[in-house]
Amino acid sequence: MREPPVSDPPVGDPPVSGPARSGSARAEPSQADLARAAALALLSAAVPGDRLVVRAHDGDGARDALGELLGRTPDSVTIDTRRGPAVVRLDDVVAARRVPPPPPPRH
Repeated sequence: MREPPVSDPPVGDPPVSGPARSGSARAEPSQADLARAAALALLSAAVPGDRLVVRAHDGDGARDALGELLGRTPDSVTIDTRRGPAVVRLDDVVAARRVPPPPPPRH
């Protein structure tokens, strides 16, 4: 017994999968966007003396500033690193986290 031939699907818009959305279509935020938003929220809530690591764009790569928050302006944060104060522009921030205090020195 032969099966009937399969016909091509109709030409036109492809079927829409997933739940129907009302209003304009919006792209979901990327992981990088979410990490940046969380970092900026953390930096806005941090107080001087908080120990942080802040990752920021630097040319084609990134750099980390690890240390205590010294201060904040509307455009930047200053982290007291082992190499001295590092000013990080908020526009360049990729991620930030609170970090525990350094271990005690070995004798």
